[in-house]
Amino acid sequence: MNPELHIVGFQVGRETYGVPITSLHEIVRVPEITAVPDAPDYMEGVINLRGKIVSVIDLRKRFGEPKAALNRRNRILVVEHGGRLSGLIVDSASEVLKIPANEIEPSPATLQDGGLNCVTGLGKYRGRLIVLLDMAKLLDSGVARKEQAERANGEARGAAAAKS
Repeated sequence: MNPELHIVGFQVGRETYGVPITSLHEIVRVPEITAVPDAPDYMEGVINLRGKIVSVIDLRKRFGEPKAALNRRNRILVVEHGGRLSGLIVDSASEVLKIPANEIEPSPATLQDGGLNCVTGLGKYRGRLIVLLDMAKLLDSGVARKEQAERANGEARGAAAAKS
C-alpha cells in the first residue's frame, strides 16, 4: 500500500499551499487583530484565542504577494510548532488533501537558493501542484530575524551609551 500525506490545503493569491494536518490546531475566522509595535511587516499582530495569545502572520505579505482587503473567505490557520501556537492568515482554506507519497516531488533547487526555503516539496493533486510548506522554517525565520534585529539594536544602543 502506498502511504499518503494528509495536508490541509489553502489559497494565498493564485497558489494552493499545504501544511501537514498534524501541525494544524484549528481554522478560525479572522477576528480583530491587535497590532504589535516593532513587529516584522508581515506580522499582523496578535489575537486572543480562548485565553491564549496567538501571533498572526499574513502569508500574503510573507510571500511577497500584493496586499488584498480581508474578506469573509479569509481564515486563520492556527498551527502548533515548538509548543507554541501561531496564526497564518490565508485567502481561503480548502479541504484536507490526501496526496500519495509517490506524487510528492522534492523542492526544486532554485527555491532552496532563494530566501524562502520553507518549501519542502510539491505535491501533485488532481492535476494541480500543491506547494508544501515547512512550518518550522516558515515560522522560525521570522522570529529568529526579529530576535537578531533586537540584539543588534540593543548592541548599537549599548555602544552609543558607552560613547556618551
